[in-house]
Amino acid sequence: MTIKKFQGKTQEEAIAKAKAELGEDAVVMNVKEVRPKGIFQSFKRPSFEVTAATEEKEKRVDSGVALKNLQKMHETINMAADEPIQLPPPVSQPGHTVETMQPPRSPEDQEKAAEQSAIEFLKRNAGLLKKEDSDERERIEEKLENLQSILEKQLASGAGKSAEEKEFAKTDSKKKENLAFIKVLYETLINNGVNEKYVNQIMDELEKVNWNGNSVDQILSNVYQKMILKFGRPRGIDFSGKRPKVIFFVGPTGVGKTTTVAKVASKLKVEQGRRIAFLTADTYRIAAAEQLRTYANILDIPLTIIYSAGELNQSIEQLEDYDAILVDTAGFSHKSSNQKEDVKSLIQNLDSHYNSEVYLVLSATTKYRDLIEISDVYKEISDYKIIFTKLDETTTYGNILNIKLYSGAEVSYITNGQNVPDDLEIFNSQKMVKRLLGGS
Repeated sequence: MTIKKFQGKTQEEAIAKAKAELGEDAVVMNVKEVRPKGIFQSFKRPSFEVTAATEEKEKRVDSGVALKNLQKMHETINMAADEPIQLPPPVSQPGHTVETMQPPRSPEDQEKAAEQSAIEFLKRNAGLLKKEDSDERERIEEKLENLQSILEKQLASGAGKSAEEKEFAKTDSKKKENLAFIKVLYETLINNGVNEKYVNQIMDELEKVNWNGNSVDQILSNVYQKMILKFGRPRGIDFSGKRPKVIFFVGPTGVGKTTTVAKVASKLKVEQGRRIAFLTADTYRIAAAEQLRTYANILDIPLTIIYSAGELNQSIEQLEDYDAILVDTAGFSHKSSNQKEDVKSLIQNLDSHYNSEVYLVLSATTKYRDLIEISDVYKEISDYKIIFTKLDETTTYGNILNIKLYSGAEVSYITNGQNVPDDLEIFNSQKMVKRLLGGS
């Protein structure tokens, strides 16, 4: 499979360039409007970038199988997972309408028209089945019935073909069907917020397997497994080694860091029976320490406030009988160098004979560009694992995969609400991949 990008002054021009180079059977996978930059941007018109794909050495297609399988895509997906994944149909291109088609008269014209109609319909109109408008749905279904009728006559007229010709047509139809399905995968990942760079990496890896000869189920299962491997195997807090385990929670303001500290403490104490203590170095925010004190009183956990990095080891010495000491640090903007140095000094001042971990708390609602800058700033402070919060406040989860691949850090926990401790869980890569592929 060949995937390329083309630019033009209009969407039509970019698509025309794609078809001119890749052929008329090229499938448009993504259309993006590119806004001009610079001080004269208001005087310039935007351009369009089209991502298109085609299968090399593509030959004649019997597209009946492709149409029928795409219609039944949700029913045929079967993978080694807890729940079925349901992929949404691709989004239709604006400006296209469906017209009733009459069968050609001669058998040769009938075969040619059926094939061309099926391919064009697959490219342009498959996504319309998702629309809520009942009249539109009826017109689409009528179109499908007409196409099916024509294709059945086409198959009947080809009954006299040799076994070799029939096998060739069947193989070529499988290629076309799979290429259309890969387009659906591409659009689903993009719509779920996965960065185009990482989507293309997944598509490139898919190209290395024999996807032409595989079924739709096998292709989806391959993508599913590869994405799980990209997330890796998440783990909770490791209590091996010397006690107490000192765990720092760092992150920008407003991500719910203090609440996350309380959730982790509650999980460890109530569910695992661990002895937990709190330290807070957040003396910047008004009432920050009082918020953590409230949780400490509820959980019957000791709380110590430290005002400088030099007080850290002394405070820990008084808590050496505990299994873990959770340290809540001050949140700061990734653009604030002074506060960054304060947090860095606190972490690096910890005595080397203590076991420690650092967790970077990030919000799933933060823009990808900001997440990149935040992850870079905190990488200068320490290596870290990641906790993503506020999953209940977004419907796209692509940034979790984006930052995992960008930073290389392990995603350990996620939170999806304000309830302590119920809305905290160890990251489940299988569930997340299902969501990214359009499942629930």
